[in-house]
Amino acid sequence: MTAAAIERAFDAADPLAVGVEEELMLLDLETGDLAPRAAEVLELLGGDPRYKLELPASQLEIVSGPCGSVAELGARMASGRAELAAAVDGVVGLGAAGTHPFAAVEGELNPGERYRPTAEGFGRYARRQLVLALQVHVALGSAERTLAVYAGLRRLLPEIAALAANAPFHGGVDTGLASVRPKISESLPRQGVPPPLESWDEYAAALAWGRRSGAMPGDYTWWWELRPHPRFGTLELRVPDAQTTPEAAAAVAAFAHCLVAWLADRADAGEAFAPTPSWRIAENRWWALRDGVEATLADLETGERRPVRELLTEMLGELEPYGRRLECAAELAGVGELIVANGAMRQRAIAAERGLHGLIGWLRERFTAPRLD
Repeated sequence: MTAAAIERAFDAADPLAVGVEEELMLLDLETGDLAPRAAEVLELLGGDPRYKLELPASQLEIVSGPCGSVAELGARMASGRAELAAAVDGVVGLGAAGTHPFAAVEGELNPGERYRPTAEGFGRYARRQLVLALQVHVALGSAERTLAVYAGLRRLLPEIAALAANAPFHGGVDTGLASVRPKISESLPRQGVPPPLESWDEYAAALAWGRRSGAMPGDYTWWWELRPHPRFGTLELRVPDAQTTPEAAAAVAAFAHCLVAWLADRADAGEAFAPTPSWRIAENRWWALRDGVEATLADLETGERRPVRELLTEMLGELEPYGRRLECAAELAGVGELIVANGAMRQRAIAAERGLHGLIGWLRERFTAPRLD
């Protein structure tokens, strides 16, 4: 794909259209363990295009969007979960979190041409990718604006990760992290904080090199936690963990949607976001995945540290006018609850009371629940 073709894709997208992909776990009804039955479940859904396979055979993805607002998107996410739950009732259970709390660390993968290069190229490290994300897509309607917002959003990945951390358990133990998902993902290449991109020529050259080298069969294997998605003309934010409830997922999507709009306005006003070294953002990313909303992060220029709750609260104040403008004020209000106690904190509280098998029961209960608590 040439730089010109990439620019046309981003120029053609509807400004501030928003969509999500939710990766969800399939659970054995008796044991609560992962159930590698995605292909069977997909057949039950009768070709509904909202539901897709993912690399692990114990996952299913719900695709919602593009929508004009997160209010509309949230309704689609809730109905997508509810209709899936009805379709698989008595077959498998469903849950959403960044990782399963006690499943084996390696699992079955789905067959097929899309997944074969990953399965064959990475072997057991591919079988360890039993991780689940909430991927938020936002269009800017302009290639130039997309590149500018990419630079600004890249700097804020740790704050978003802290808010959406929801993976404290893995392999039957508390990992000591608010989100272990990035550490599992790092066993594959092109993970974590993405490189700076100064031009679409640079991006096109990177994709071309990946194809020629055999490292990347397509742009869908540019796996960083933030990436331009030329097929959709969107920025795809891949840093959030899958969220336990539809309401929490909508809150994270609203935060991302408003954040992109805020950065776009700043870029349109002439502000240039500094091309921050990846290692500095990665340092903050580590503290975010370790401590979630209880972390302290360093200013990317001065190194001064501040509690992430203060940073997120300030950002939420900046975004409230965008919540009204983008008609997602109710969904954005849920961010305040996540700042107080994100998914990782809620999981630990339930596990302390009920154990890890009780936690799986709770995740199943909350899958279609209307409230965060």
